[in-house]
Amino acid sequence: MAEISVPSNSLFVGGRWYRPEAAADFEVRNPATEEVIGIVPEAPAEFASEAIAAAQAGFELWSATSVETRAKTLERLAEAMEVHRSQLGRLTSAEIGTPLKDALGGQVDLPVRVLRSYAEIARRYPWDERDEAGSSVVREGAGVVVAITPWNFPVHQIIAKLAPALAAGCSVVLKPAELTPLNALFLAALCESIGLPDGVFNVVTGQGSVVGEALVQSDGYEIVSFTGSLKVGRHVGEVAGSKIARAALELGGKSPAIVFVDADLTVAVQTTVRNCFVNAGQKCNAPTRLLVPRNRLDEAVAIAKEVAESYVVGDPNDPSTTMGPLVSAAQREVVTGFLSRAQSDGARIVTGGRAAQQDRGYFLTPAIVTDVSRSSEIAREEVFGPVLVVMAHDGEDDAIALANDSEYGLSAEVWSGDPGRAAHLARRIKAGQVRVNGVRTPALPVSPFGGYKRSGNGRELGEFGLDEFVEIKAVLGDPTVSEA
Repeated sequence: MAEISVPSNSLFVGGRWYRPEAAADFEVRNPATEEVIGIVPEAPAEFASEAIAAAQAGFELWSATSVETRAKTLERLAEAMEVHRSQLGRLTSAEIGTPLKDALGGQVDLPVRVLRSYAEIARRYPWDERDEAGSSVVREGAGVVVAITPWNFPVHQIIAKLAPALAAGCSVVLKPAELTPLNALFLAALCESIGLPDGVFNVVTGQGSVVGEALVQSDGYEIVSFTGSLKVGRHVGEVAGSKIARAALELGGKSPAIVFVDADLTVAVQTTVRNCFVNAGQKCNAPTRLLVPRNRLDEAVAIAKEVAESYVVGDPNDPSTTMGPLVSAAQREVVTGFLSRAQSDGARIVTGGRAAQQDRGYFLTPAIVTDVSRSSEIAREEVFGPVLVVMAHDGEDDAIALANDSEYGLSAEVWSGDPGRAAHLARRIKAGQVRVNGVRTPALPVSPFGGYKRSGNGRELGEFGLDEFVEIKAVLGDPTVSEA
């Protein structure tokens, strides 16, 4: 099997690989070795209009295709990813530093399942149906989508936007995170290999503050789908709103894991620590606040410490490694800054938070922190690193109040020995997803993902994710309902 070849120092727009004039070069580094693994163009701001124009031409072609054609295209892309699973997994692991086995599972296998799920959703989606008034209600692709994706789960985040957009009949201009652009270009090469029409999927590499900003400020798109920080998300939403374009925003969280008195404390704490430290804690829905009964706080801290110290931090390609590096030196400084300020404020770092003993790479040992006030920075702000804060609660009502005492509301976890009680308590938490007793992403990834409050608006995955990319038309007095 031949490996996919991605042209060097090129982006992909309008079905062509090329380097824009006036583009600077940007080096992509492996965070485990600090070695340069690729060079991509930093597209200038003026290039945004060319990318949007290419996507507009692509939309005219793609929106006219049948639902079955679009569904089969998603399935062909899934098949291409499966064929090149090893190559894509290695590439993603090298870009973000996650252990290879995790890259294969989270950045290849999961996106493949998402693609296949959208092929099936597209086939049963109510594209054209009759309402009670006898009118036809038609759903159709909204137009050009600007997708801006983060570096932490790059392939999954791209596919979570690209799959429903393609299913809807939209075209996409993708601006991937500048730290992890190579996997996006690899996906563009896969789309080219399966015959996706020119202009339907475009990848523009460069700085978010330059070409990303220019894309959002452009005319000619109907939807911007953004995953990233609250600060940038506010700005993206404001600009899109000024253009009367829709903005779907996924903006992070400070997710609680609540352990109630009737739960198995050992299982709950062990599982929460492992869930928190996936991808070195660089995960928007990581359960970073562990809330336990006050009379069992010391016991919970001891269990968490033991699990954290069992992590093997090192080479992502080594099968024994359970945690790779942070994505960059700058991100490691952000995390250690949080820990230093917390310690100055009286928090106790039980274990971790030190640069791991490696010659190169942005490694950090996982940290357990306790003795923090409920108003402290580290208990309220997203750290985005391998840091778990363990706090005490004083019963059911206090735990729910503490869980909800956050400007974020992306995800939460509930642990109880009584399934009925757990279900009841889950409904009291203000979060877009609540996971009961350690349940993770289902094998069929169709449950909606997104947040309450400052965690954003809109949803990804499943039929709710497809809803984000369609416009709705009522045809009054229409005597027939057409077949999609």
